[in-house]
Order: sequence, then C-alpha cells, then structure tokens
Amino acid sequence: MVSTQTPICDFGQSAVDFALPGTDGNVWTLDKCRGQNGLLVMFICNHCPYVQAILDRLVRDTRQLAEMGVNSVAISANDVADYPEDSFDNMRQIAEREQFPFPYLYDESQDVAKAYGAVCTPDFFGYNQDLQLQYRGRLDASRKEAAPADARRDLFEAMSEVALTGQGPATQIPSMGCSIKWRAA
Repeated sequence: MVSTQTPICDFGQSAVDFALPGTDGNVWTLDKCRGQNGLLVMFICNHCPYVQAILDRLVRDTRQLAEMGVNSVAISANDVADYPEDSFDNMRQIAEREQFPFPYLYDESQDVAKAYGAVCTPDFFGYNQDLQLQYRGRLDASRKEAAPADARRDLFEAMSEVALTGQGPATQIPSMGCSIKWRAA
C-alpha cells in the first residue's frame, strides 16, 4: 500500500462531467449530483484503511452539508481485478451498511478519476455553485485511524464556507490515503 498526498487546490478549475453507474441502480451525471450551493466529489474505495477510518464522519458531514445545499457523490475507480474488495457488489454492500446519503459510483474505465486528477483514496474535490474547485484537502486529522472525536472538521468547515460565500479557504491541508489502484497499461 502506497500512501499518497493530494496536490494543492487549483482554485477555479471546472468540474468534469461524467455518467457513471451507481450502487442504487441509477446512472448519475454531474448535473444530477450537484447541489444548489455546491458539490463535493469524493474518490473513495472499500478496502482502504484511510477511508475505513473516516466512514462514519464522512456520512455525518455529507448529511450536514446536504442541509446547506452542498450535495456529495463518491466514486470508486480502483482496479477490481487486483482489488476484488472494491468490486461493484462490495460497493453496494458498503453503501447499504453505512447508509450513504450520497450516490456511490463505479468508474470502471478509470477515465473520470484521471480527468479529475484523483491520486488517492480519499481524495476530495469541493466545488461551489458554479462548479469551480474551491477545496482539495483532507476530511480531518484522521490517518489510518480516526482522529480524536473533537478534531477540527477541515472539509466540513471549508465546504460550509463554500456554501455561504462561494469561496474556499486559502489554506488547506492535503488529504492523505492509499494511491488509486490503476490498471496496468
């Protein structure tokens, strides 16, 4: 397992459109996912310990962001031939067990992950109402283990600011996680 950090936020970069199958049986597009005040695009997977450590916080924060008009979508792009834990059937089980309040989509071709420049799981892309990038940082101080319960909620605070002002914070701490499991060329 290779630990990777996300690059700094490229403020104003436009969100990339997609049409991907969700664990709920629907095909989701960027337009169907966006919220009135923004969109959080998250690259996650089932097997990554960094993702597993934050699932409960991720569900909590995305529920609260939805109340502010910021919708969320999660995308898994890992190579399931080498990482069968990340299969679509297992994605469906995780989404049901954790009661994801957002669509969980499968990027089998890995084209969407590449278009976004995703590098790890979790990798967060926070967009304002105009779908311009305003946040590319961490959820909180969690690593392979959950941070203390009173840890600063970096992503939630940043996306709350985006919902209210359309702008993300100037200072952002990169997310850290397992590298995306790309298929061999």
